[in-house]
Amino acid sequence: MQMIEKMVGDMGAAATGALVLLGDRLGLYRALAEAPATAAELADRTGTHEPYVREWLSNQAASGYVEVDDAGERFHMNAEQVAVLADPDSPVLMTGGYWSLASLFQDEPRIADAFRTGGGVPWGDHSGCLFCGVEKFFRPSYRGHLVADWIPALEGVREKLERGARVADVGCGRGTSTRVLAEAFPRSTFVGFDYHEASVEHARAAAREEGLANVSFERSLAKEFGGEPYDLVCFFDCLHDMGDPAGAAAHARARLKPDGTLVVVEPQAGDSLAENLNPVGRVYYAFSTMVCMPTSLSQEVAAGLGAQAGEKRLREVLTGGGFRSVRRATETPFNMVLEARP
Repeated sequence: MQMIEKMVGDMGAAATGALVLLGDRLGLYRALAEAPATAAELADRTGTHEPYVREWLSNQAASGYVEVDDAGERFHMNAEQVAVLADPDSPVLMTGGYWSLASLFQDEPRIADAFRTGGGVPWGDHSGCLFCGVEKFFRPSYRGHLVADWIPALEGVREKLERGARVADVGCGRGTSTRVLAEAFPRSTFVGFDYHEASVEHARAAAREEGLANVSFERSLAKEFGGEPYDLVCFFDCLHDMGDPAGAAAHARARLKPDGTLVVVEPQAGDSLAENLNPVGRVYYAFSTMVCMPTSLSQEVAAGLGAQAGEKRLREVLTGGGFRSVRRATETPFNMVLEARP
């Protein structure tokens, strides 16, 4: 019975994921965060229909995502629920992850084929919502931690960026991290590199819309990006996805100035399975199975680090790429930040 109760809870969480998408897509969370409402009032605010909203609110209350009064009529959100579900500027906004979760179910048949053949699934072959989901999920963390916490933890890097430095953001995806840095350090020049053309095009359009003149984006493999020597090279949440992470690290070292810095942000993980048997590890192992491992195994070398590689293996990759020193500069509950020097 304990196992059945656990599975019922997990099924409820999985099914509720679709309702989180609805709440995000239709603005239900944002509207409810503004003021308490009945189902009819929330439907009126959002241009939706009351019977659907009533069932949605009932599920959300049962999930602990919203609060309801004793009469079961008026709903509201507490401060924690607003921060996690409704505030677009919150560093702990979690709704973006659900867009990526949707892609896992869509891609399950092709991952099943990869299990049988041992082959991979290239990043660009995953369902489209994966790309927007990854951007939505990581954006709050980048906006909340990248400039305020991660850059200051790197030795001498903030000062260089304030004076004017050259930065390569490798594996930049849709360019959120690159644009956050470019906005914060207008005297520096930033180039985002990614091998997924659609993501590069999106990043270029977003930079134009934001009026950022000190940032550009190019399509390139991690082992091939060019340009004049860089003061800083960044791998944000992408090194473990690469087929040849050691080769990418070696190329980054070759593109750095002698006093340059490589920063690697990776999912938080211990060096053993036992250390990762926790809620965060559970999520990362799921995404690693469905996204990270297939992406790596679709490329040359096919190292297959996985999203829970751990600091020890990551250090081996970086020192194997020629970096003489690697240290953990800082961390969050979800990420570790490693600084490597040539």
